[in-house]
Amino acid sequence: MIDIIFPIPPGYNENPIWTGHDFKIGSDHVSVLRYSEAFAGWNCDLTEFNEVKTSEGNHYLERASRLHACREVTKYVPEHGIVLEVGSSSGYFIRDLIQVLPNASIISSDCFPEELDKISKKYKTPSLQFDLVNCPLPDSCIDVIVALNVLEHIDKDESALDQMYRILKPGGYAVIEVPANQDLYDFHDSELKHFRRYDMPELIDKSKKSGFDIQSHSHLGFFVYPAFRTIKLRNKASSSSTPQESVKRQSEYSFTFNPFFTAIMHIELFLSNIFSYPFGVRCLVTLKKPQLQS
Repeated sequence: MIDIIFPIPPGYNENPIWTGHDFKIGSDHVSVLRYSEAFAGWNCDLTEFNEVKTSEGNHYLERASRLHACREVTKYVPEHGIVLEVGSSSGYFIRDLIQVLPNASIISSDCFPEELDKISKKYKTPSLQFDLVNCPLPDSCIDVIVALNVLEHIDKDESALDQMYRILKPGGYAVIEVPANQDLYDFHDSELKHFRRYDMPELIDKSKKSGFDIQSHSHLGFFVYPAFRTIKLRNKASSSSTPQESVKRQSEYSFTFNPFFTAIMHIELFLSNIFSYPFGVRCLVTLKKPQLQS
């Protein structure tokens, strides 16, 4: 049983009830609650291109990303807590969360319904379609929010952080990952509809302005960063006439070394238990919403 009163979706006049495998709204049963969409920073073709064609969830960086996020969530989610993933895309992280948190309530969300419908039917989890900047969820209803490579797709990222703060319970946590180093923004980022890359001080400053305390911060991809930076600088110096083909070639090339880089990422994640990394491919922050003052 999920202890949330889900808002009434457009076109209905009753609150949805999660049955354990779908939502019941009056006499209707739906797999996804559809509230609002966001078009500027993503589309369904990018989901297929970025996760299905190029990685199928097994790219060394994506696997390390999910392992780190799972580790953070398991630290902070209470017994039978509620975890919301924002930007569930193809559902790889939802699958991982279900495996490591069998007693938690896992909610998937995205701004497009097609993949959410597949996630809901496959994993029997509540799935919500909404634009994070216009999040319909009630105040203080979520224990942990996870947003992996989401904020860079949102024009008004500070408003998105405000919404995450609002829906978290006091003492709740947000686990966030974004691409690092704005100076490396290139046609790859543009093709993937990134509004920006982030420098860590900027991400921390925006998080604090929304009210969060910084629980921890580090980077992902520290050991592979020199090679990554070389490629990004080369991209910035070029003017590709076929950016999507260039992105695809670079993704396929990185897969050539996937076993090697996978081993490196395991070492990196192990060492991250001891210290934080000062730079890398992606910024990692875990944020806390302060407890209510008594």
